[in-house]
Amino acid sequence: MKYNTKEINHLIRHRRSVFPRDYTGEKIEDVIIQQMLENANWAPNHGKTEPWRFFVFKGEAIQKLAEFQSEKYKELTPEADFKKVKYEKLRTMPLRASHIIAIVMKRQESEKIPEIEEIEAVACAVQNMHLTAAAYGVGAYWASGGITYKPETKDFLGLGEKDKILGFFYVGVPEGEVADSKRGAIEEKVTWV
Repeated sequence: MKYNTKEINHLIRHRRSVFPRDYTGEKIEDVIIQQMLENANWAPNHGKTEPWRFFVFKGEAIQKLAEFQSEKYKELTPEADFKKVKYEKLRTMPLRASHIIAIVMKRQESEKIPEIEEIEAVACAVQNMHLTAAAYGVGAYWASGGITYKPETKDFLGLGEKDKILGFFYVGVPEGEVADSKRGAIEEKVTWV
């Protein structure tokens, strides 16, 4: 075999989403983030469009992102539905992350490739980042709530009209051991034809 499949299988099975609330607040070296992004760049994509784009927030930029999302929540939420606890969480939880990476699908000008295939390619890129984070023992979480699909967020990032924000990838040092997970049997999800 060309690669150690035992280690690859172990890595895939032990990759976990680690929520920002479970980060220590320690900083991760940029070289690890750079490796995650480099591996994302090798995701499969139809027509070699490479539709993934990433905006990396760290340091004071995370504070600006946290302020943007908490203020947008306050501005866009009807007074009757506004929850102070949620506002505070949006304002403070990102600060536990070392880096936050906005995940974007840059739409091909010609639109030759169906949009769904471009989105799928970006998802593959994110999986490469997630596996790389797991290999380094770094916690990561793909969040898609809050401001993700708001037009104001596209403006905040300076995106084109047809580009799509697919979420924010939180990266941090996990507190303690990351728990294992379980999956149902693959036989229940596969039909051999």
